[in-house]
Amino acid sequence: MSSRSASPIAADRIKVSFEFFPPKSGDMEATLWESISRLAPFNPDFVSVTYGAGGSTKQPTLNTVSRIAEETALAAAAHLTCVGATREAVDAVAREFQAAGIKHFVALRGDAQGGIGAKYVPHPDGYGNAAELVAGLKAIDDFEISVAAYPEKHPESPDYALDIDMLKRKVDNGASRAITQFFFENDHYERYVERVRKAGIFIPIVPGILPIHNFGQVSRFASMCGASVPARLAHRFEGLENDPETRALVATALAAEQVNDLIERGVDDFHFYTMNRAQLVYAICHILGLRGNKDGTAQKSRKSGGMGAAA
Repeated sequence: MSSRSASPIAADRIKVSFEFFPPKSGDMEATLWESISRLAPFNPDFVSVTYGAGGSTKQPTLNTVSRIAEETALAAAAHLTCVGATREAVDAVAREFQAAGIKHFVALRGDAQGGIGAKYVPHPDGYGNAAELVAGLKAIDDFEISVAAYPEKHPESPDYALDIDMLKRKVDNGASRAITQFFFENDHYERYVERVRKAGIFIPIVPGILPIHNFGQVSRFASMCGASVPARLAHRFEGLENDPETRALVATALAAEQVNDLIERGVDDFHFYTMNRAQLVYAICHILGLRGNKDGTAQKSRKSGGMGAAA
């Protein structure tokens, strides 16, 4: 992969979006809002907030996206899953988010109840999959809808053909963007996009980029979701378990290298899984030549309280 930074021309056409998750404590909430404030000046296309399995984080997700919509100039998107819920319940949640000003959903089936290895069983009165969820959301309003895509196919899909057929059903039902599961080999992404285009799917397939804050955790997560971790990454992080500063430098360099290689392949839109930490994503965006609004114009003025000026 190339280690060169993006050219000024490339930087001008690059779009980014950021994913966050709802905080579980006061300290985590402070970290989240510091991260949002830090990354806001890059003018992301949107920022998304995840939604726990079975609606377990409905209120924290709603609180977070509502605050983003109210206190910042950022476009907020809410993740929404359908696992373990009736259609009526899911639709009610969607309308609650809509009332808070949310017009963009990341529609996902959700992980099977019962944990790793459990078989997914749709609720008898629920949406059976993400394609049905997309159709249900579109029946409520003409929302912008993003969906998931899997460069190494979904772990439950027997083959790429069925996996891409599910993506096509999502698009046919109204999805306008797909965000990929994270990956570390750009060839996987490129081959996947080729398969998708041959299947007659032409919506943006936005690569999901995961900076490696903790190699062990990422490796375990990757094994659960069917993403491969090349040996060269393990070698790069070897011996850095107790050296967070060097680990962060290596992670930044690797992610910037991956993104630059994708830019050279013609990609100009990237979705970053931030893990609610701004440092690595900020550094990567800076390396790419993105500068944003240093005067903090991504921040709305408020009468009281709020995030403070964007960094």
